[in-house]
Amino acid sequence: MRGHNGAARPFDVNQIEGEIHEAVQRPARIQAVESIPRALAVPEYVSHRDDATEIGKLSAEAIVREYEVTAKEIEAMGEFLKEMAQRCERLNASASTMLKDIKTTAALYRKEGKRIFNEIESCSSATDEVRQLCETFRDKITATTAEGTA
Repeated sequence: MRGHNGAARPFDVNQIEGEIHEAVQRPARIQAVESIPRALAVPEYVSHRDDATEIGKLSAEAIVREYEVTAKEIEAMGEFLKEMAQRCERLNASASTMLKDIKTTAALYRKEGKRIFNEIESCSSATDEVRQLCETFRDKITATTAEGTA
């Protein structure tokens, strides 16, 4: 910025006029509606009204494209949620299978515990029977020996 009489000028009028002149002389870079790629065309669920202006059509297209992009993002989120639900279902099925295995294993442990319990009591009974036989036999031997020495 150049100073004039010590005061700062916010803009140079000649410079601005020159920039405006250059901008007016440059060819327009506006893309024709017909050359918009199909991906950017309006979705099939909308159509232009016959009485809409070109600016109105372009504005409406821009807005509906933004809504369409957002709708696609929402659908993508739905797909993600669907995948998560399927993973949960698989996890649930896996957990159900594991719970069945756990119940089966617990039942097998109980059955084995009962078998060992019965075996120990059976051995204890057999041991007691052997002990009683031994005592009876010892008592007979002692009685026989006492009769033979008397």
